[in-house]
Amino acid sequence: MSGYAHALTDSWTMTRRELAHWARQPGQVLVALVFPVMLLLMFGYLIGGGRGVRGDYVDYLVPGMLALTMAFGLEGTMLAVTRDLDKGVIDRFRSLPMANGAVLVGRSAADMLQSAAALALMTGTALALGWRPHGGLGAYAGAAGLLLLFRFAMLWIGIHLALVAGKPEMVQAVQILVWPVGFLSNAFAAPDSMPDWLATVVRWNPLSRTATAVRHLLGGPGGEQGHVWAAVAWPLALLAVFFPLAVRRFARPRH
Repeated sequence: MSGYAHALTDSWTMTRRELAHWARQPGQVLVALVFPVMLLLMFGYLIGGGRGVRGDYVDYLVPGMLALTMAFGLEGTMLAVTRDLDKGVIDRFRSLPMANGAVLVGRSAADMLQSAAALALMTGTALALGWRPHGGLGAYAGAAGLLLLFRFAMLWIGIHLALVAGKPEMVQAVQILVWPVGFLSNAFAAPDSMPDWLATVVRWNPLSRTATAVRHLLGGPGGEQGHVWAAVAWPLALLAVFFPLAVRRFARPRH
């Protein structure tokens, strides 16, 4: 158990390091929190509509936007990792008697705190605009758990891609890969309104699975009970692939 305790202590130290960066750069955190709110207002009240949606569009949109919020905003994490790599900070950490991967776990823990804050802010904004979940407190807790699990999986994909990119200037090219995941989904419109080939892609998108499961738990239109298990299985499968890849990549010295 001493090894696990050592790893947890190192990870908490790295988490505090990331939180200290937030205190020195609050603007970056604020932008990450406000951007999803702007998207919610834009799609819900400026563009609106929702092709193929049966029922109230806001009830359909809010769970989709919550899922989209968990997919977006990874560039801050990716930039932080690549900057540490580029400045040699990671190499200095490797030379310390520190648990392998504690730097990445600390970074992910800080990101999850920000994600929880973003989820709370988005929920509060939706409630202020008149949206109401229909499943009760337990259902919302389950929905929040699915959303944060999806975020955790996306986060480790982002960390691995940042380690592969290696330099901050490469992050912009890599993070473009996140946009198809977000917009080739059912966050804004029902797949039934799309061409068959596109609807198939959208339905298999992990973000769509999470959004559909959240809609079911919160009693919104477009929800399906069977997607709850898929919304658990997809992130766990992604974590099983990208978590060890990221830790292994981190441990590999750069040449």
